[in-house]
Amino acid sequence: MMSTSALLKVLRPAVCASRNFGVCSPALNKATDPIQKLFLEKIQEYRSKSSGGKMVDSNADIERELKNELERVAKQFDGGAGVDMTQFPAFKFEDPQIDSITTTN
Repeated sequence: MMSTSALLKVLRPAVCASRNFGVCSPALNKATDPIQKLFLEKIQEYRSKSSGGKMVDSNADIERELKNELERVAKQFDGGAGVDMTQFPAFKFEDPQIDSITTTN
């Protein structure tokens, strides 16, 4: 019968090897599955089509709809002409006026 320490010596390299393989597998960057290969090809195709942060495969109708939706959201959340909705709002807190308390005996 094996002792616990002998069993750990046998199992530890297998665990280490599986962890190292898991870390290194993205570095291989090879698609073995046909669906995975198709997915990677589509991602690379979209990356090559996108330019300047614009939407891929858009037309005038989609651009107009996007503009209308952004205007609606800006109006709903107190944005308007000239308001940059991508900036975090600036808060201004003022200390309240406190009356002094006078006590008389």
